[in-house]
Amino acid sequence: MAAGARAASPALLPPLSQPGRGKRKAGVMAESGAAVGDAAPSSSSSEATGACPGRWERLRGAAGPWARTGALLAALGLLYCLRGPLRLRDNLVAVTVFLSTLTPKFYVALTGTSSLISGLIFIFEWWYFRKYGTSFIEQVSVSHLRPLIGGAENTTSPQSSFSATNGESDTNRQSLSECKVWRNPLNLFRGAEYSRYTWVTGKEPLTYYDMNLSAQDHQTFFTCETDSLRPSDAVMQKAWRERNPQARIKAAYQALELNTECATAYVLLAEEEATTIVDAEKYFKQALRAGENIYRKSQHCGSQSPQHEAQLRRDTNVLVYVKRRLAMCSRKLGRIKEAVKMMRDLMKEFPLLSVLNIHENLLEALLELQAYADVQAVLAKYDDISLPKSAAICYTAALLKARAVSDRFSPETASRRGLSTAEINAVEAIHRAVEFNPHVPKYLLEMKSLILPPEHILKRGDSEAVAYAFFHLQHWKRIEGALNLLHCTWEGTFRMIPYPLEKGHLFHPYPSCTETADRELLPTFHDVSVYPQKELPFFIHFTAGLCSFTAMLALLTHQFPELMVIFAKAFFGTLLSPLSFMMEKIERLMPAGLWHQLTQI
Repeated sequence: MAAGARAASPALLPPLSQPGRGKRKAGVMAESGAAVGDAAPSSSSSEATGACPGRWERLRGAAGPWARTGALLAALGLLYCLRGPLRLRDNLVAVTVFLSTLTPKFYVALTGTSSLISGLIFIFEWWYFRKYGTSFIEQVSVSHLRPLIGGAENTTSPQSSFSATNGESDTNRQSLSECKVWRNPLNLFRGAEYSRYTWVTGKEPLTYYDMNLSAQDHQTFFTCETDSLRPSDAVMQKAWRERNPQARIKAAYQALELNTECATAYVLLAEEEATTIVDAEKYFKQALRAGENIYRKSQHCGSQSPQHEAQLRRDTNVLVYVKRRLAMCSRKLGRIKEAVKMMRDLMKEFPLLSVLNIHENLLEALLELQAYADVQAVLAKYDDISLPKSAAICYTAALLKARAVSDRFSPETASRRGLSTAEINAVEAIHRAVEFNPHVPKYLLEMKSLILPPEHILKRGDSEAVAYAFFHLQHWKRIEGALNLLHCTWEGTFRMIPYPLEKGHLFHPYPSCTETADRELLPTFHDVSVYPQKELPFFIHFTAGLCSFTAMLALLTHQFPELMVIFAKAFFGTLLSPLSFMMEKIERLMPAGLWHQLTQI
């Protein structure tokens, strides 16, 4: 899933999809179209043969509910006719006598047990809804019980399905693209930051799913087909597949013993063994010297074989990765101007690597320098309709527009005189950013607690909101009144998009898959933000009401046993009186001995 999102630059990654696959599909489509065209003269005969089964299918689908109702009435009629041999009346009288002889203790036990069972069901339903976002009873009913009771079948024809698929292909493709997992451009260092958090708090900030995606990234970035020809690279190829961090570090040292210029070994040590940013920077500088030498040799190699191209691509990946992490080390160590220069040089040297989103690192560093004119220049290039958006792009654009009016903005004054043009632009920019990712404002306004950002994010999801707010909250606080303007205006976005899953305003509808992916990316101790907020299912309300009602009955029965017994007998008597009345009326029309008389004929 994540790999599909990171396959946009052939200079960075090996192609994950075969180029000829689309041509083969097109060829198959063309051949199928030709076949349909050749078969056109015989279409009338096929329609004649296919019309009758289709008509029968429609008739059977329309008659289904009536047939089930008729079968139910027939079964009830047969049961009534057999009431004599089955002694239904005698059994009903016996049940009535049994209920009348029950003691108050039985009713106390009955109501207490019912309250306990309904309470347990309610607790389970609530836990299941909080964990999976759906009702367990509803899910079981839809998936298992509905087919048994004759749920609606899909009787659509292949032609209608094909047309529906064609009509919804763009929407489905957009939904799939928005549910991809992307590498976090500002991800922290595992040894120097994530591990230190674990040492202090005892909590794991990274999920297994997130770390597994990182392992796939490392194998894609830092390995190639020719690694087996070099002993050090062969060792590192196995190291990236190791799950145990200590085994990976040990393998990196083994690779350095075989080759002191193994750049990927220094990268692994910088990411996982270094416990401070200073130590990580030292390892990355060694990796840079080794990576530049290897990259230079790969560039000057005269071979044009596929193996050489794969090795050059791998060496390019290593060099770009090392330079970017060195720039991030400089940013974390306070050398911000140096970090900005390194990022600009990297973007000029490798302009085709926009998939890495290095401009988001540059935006954050420029905001720290308060170089707002340079930030606007970067936004002018990357905040384009043809380029993919992110929370960093949208919220930084909103921050710049809010900066122009936030220090003088007052809700009372704005309600009296109305909004100025600059204020309208700022509010619209905030609404645009909130529509793209509605989870961010709660973190910026400190309505939710922040955690360490994951190594991968889902665009428009809670994971992206955590990653953005973790690095950019300080920039919003630095601008006077920016958070006040955000607080006063961000909720107005939802009035423009009352049905965000069906239709958006400035962006495509909000994807419905974000909650599931965010729960896999974010640790379990974090309360995942869900949008749009789901209403409680019917069965949670039902079980809660049932639990409360039976608990009240148990309490009343325990306190007033005689009165509740009288009430129960009266209730059951009233409940059974219509049934007795109907049986008497039917008995006059169809006596009990009618079935015996018919058998004697």
